[in-house]
Order: sequence, then structure tokens, then C-alpha cells
Amino acid sequence: MQSRREFAAASPYSSRMRILIADDHPLFRGALAQAVRTVAAGAQIEEVGSFDAALAELAAYPHTDLVLLDLHMPGSHGLMALATLRAEYPAVAVAMVSAHDDVTTVQRALVHGALGFISKRSSLDELQAALRTVLAAQTWVPPPLREDLSSHPPALAERHLAARLAALSPQQMRVLVLVADGLLNKQIADRLGVQERTIKAHLSAIFERLDVRNRTQASVLLRSLELADPAQRLDP
Repeated sequence: MQSRREFAAASPYSSRMRILIADDHPLFRGALAQAVRTVAAGAQIEEVGSFDAALAELAAYPHTDLVLLDLHMPGSHGLMALATLRAEYPAVAVAMVSAHDDVTTVQRALVHGALGFISKRSSLDELQAALRTVLAAQTWVPPPLREDLSSHPPALAERHLAARLAALSPQQMRVLVLVADGLLNKQIADRLGVQERTIKAHLSAIFERLDVRNRTQASVLLRSLELADPAQRLDP
């Protein structure tokens, strides 16, 4: 796994640094890309508008240095996307980007492996400061939340969940995601190109590592990372 020191060794101004921006809002994605170019002039920047596209990009370029990941975009399901990326690409740093920036959400993102949390409410100067911080492999959180975050440690249950999910192999996480999507063993085997008995073996390992008894309980654990997008809520 790439350490923060190794990540920081790839200078923000080096053409060796590759940054993926995953956000479904073209205007903000463009603004974020421009801010990255301002603080990391030599970096190679790629942009995608969905989580599936982000996964495809990482499959093609697994040595990507940093992903700037929108919390709410097609296919992301809130923090499930973060957990998936951390399992499949543990050497890739991930910073969450969202206007859904309350203390609890930011805290949960950090527990599940985010390098930082960048608010879409940020001014240009603050956005650039956030990017410089994460590119230096240091944690960034919105300044107004720092005191609350430091005085309120994350819930023990959240830390335990993060540790259990982190114990899964990349293939086990893929299986778990498909189980949570409601697919049967044969469907999962066909999707992943393996035999059904392999999926059964993975499920046994998943149940043990997550300390659950069945696929329903495993699905509930993963689905607990889902977050409703406040922008999509309608008043009754």
C-alpha cells in the first residue's frame, strides 16, 4: 500500500502525478479541474461523471495518485463508493467532495479512509488550499468543522465497521457490493467470470470477517454507508 510519504513524494507539479475528478456536475467538475491546474500545473487530470466511469478509469490506470470523489453521483451510494475504492485500490488516495458537509458525514468519510473532505461551498482560495493540503498527503476538512471534529471522536461502531470492511479483499468487496445490489450467487459468478462455488467461498469469508450470519446482514452493513442526497429531497 502506498504510504502518505510516497504519495507526497510525487510532487504536485510533476507530470508523474495523475488525478481523477469524479463528479456528475460538469460546471463544478470544470471548476475543480481548473483549481487543480492552478496548484498542480504539471499533473495529468482526467474527468468522469459517474462512479462506474471512475472504476473503469482506475482499472485502466491503477497507479492514479488521487481521486477527487463526489459524495453524491450516479452509482456512488454515498460512502459505499469510498469503501469500494479503498478496498480495490488501497494505494490510491481519495478525497471526498460535497456540499453535504455536516460534521457526522465528514467524520464518517475520514473513518472510512478519505484523505480529506472538500466542501463545495468553499471559496476559490479555500478550494486551492484544500487541494494543496491533500496533494501534500495531509488531511483536509472544512475549517468551520475542525473544532467540532477534534472534540467529538467518531463512534466506536463506525470504527469497527470501517475495520471490518477494510479486512475484505478487493474481490470480496466486489462480491459484497453485488450481494447488496440483490444479485444471486449465479448472477454474481457470471458478472465476475468465476464459478459459483468460488462465490460461495467468498461469501463464507465475508460473513466471517464482517461477523455476520447471512447475506442479508452483510448487505445491511454495507448499505449503512448509503447517504441520501439533500439536494434530491423534496418537501412534503
